[in-house]
Amino acid sequence: MLNPLRSVSRRTFLRSAVSGGATAGLHLVGLAQPGGGPRSETGAEFITAETQEAIDRGLAQLAHGQASDGSFGGGLLAGGVAAGITGLCGLALLGAGQQPGRGKYAKHISRVVDYVVDRTKGASSGFLTTDDFRFGSQPSAMYSHGFASLFLAEVCGMLPEAARQKKVRAVLERATAFAVDAQNKEGGWRYEPKAPFADVSVTVAFMMALRAARNAGVFVRKSVIRQGSEYIRRCQLPDGGFSYFKGQGGSAFARTAAAVVGLYSASVPEDEEVNSRAIERGLRYLQQYMPNRMFNQRELPAAHYYYGQYYAALAMWTAGGDYWRTWFPAIRDELLGRVRASGGTWADHVHGPAYATAMSLIVLQLPNNYLPILQK
Repeated sequence: MLNPLRSVSRRTFLRSAVSGGATAGLHLVGLAQPGGGPRSETGAEFITAETQEAIDRGLAQLAHGQASDGSFGGGLLAGGVAAGITGLCGLALLGAGQQPGRGKYAKHISRVVDYVVDRTKGASSGFLTTDDFRFGSQPSAMYSHGFASLFLAEVCGMLPEAARQKKVRAVLERATAFAVDAQNKEGGWRYEPKAPFADVSVTVAFMMALRAARNAGVFVRKSVIRQGSEYIRRCQLPDGGFSYFKGQGGSAFARTAAAVVGLYSASVPEDEEVNSRAIERGLRYLQQYMPNRMFNQRELPAAHYYYGQYYAALAMWTAGGDYWRTWFPAIRDELLGRVRASGGTWADHVHGPAYATAMSLIVLQLPNNYLPILQK
């Protein structure tokens, strides 16, 4: 049986130096070398010299592009989504082993913390967005809240100053309460709180944020998580893939990758068996989209490329074993090929280079095993 996301003590490694706390991470399956000899659990040996060079260059590009207020992306992020993409950039920096108060990019992460925390200054509901945001003006804003909340949960406990740590936790608790209250009658989430129907993509963003918040010690009712995972399962189709809406549409790579991660994020013992069966079917569906091997045969929509590869890598990382051992070198080489072809940068025509760079760096740095929610 595949291991769902669950809490273990590995997260202590990052946080004990600044807070003395022992909080949560994830236990995953180790890797085996093709010849039968042992590999590291994470596959850190898969980070080649070229990979590390691309990572270092990407981190430097992110740091150079950070605005004075701590945000990333500039004018592309108008309309309430800046918090989410900034949070993703913060996750990419954390993925390099950086922390507020420690490391080459410590100041950049601290500015991300301040920016995301400040997104609630005009939103008493706990919604992480711009002050003037109105629902209906930017569908991606709910995704943004999920990614921003995930970052806060990951960095919570790393702050060296007690006052800042207290403030981050307070904002995280408010952001989590907003997420819980926004769940709709179908059990999922959509583009606005308590929408009449849900979609699997926004639901996964919230499920992962809630899992990280729970790992950080924020209380979330089990019923909220169970309803979310039930909604995701109801979107699964006979081929193992997932539809965007319950009972509507066909399977697709990006949303199936996200759905698998959403089910891993549930981590409810009562649902482990049924979720594991759905996860196995989803993983088998994803294998037809193996990077490089199939890319010219099954072109992925450009607007969903980095989104899909981000979730697929997280799914394979959590599955471990042969899933991870075969998937990571393939997506690593594909991302390196993209950055070579573009002259040294990753780019996304919808959300901009900061988004594409952050997503690529999160994937490439998974073997470092530094992000708390994904630690073995």
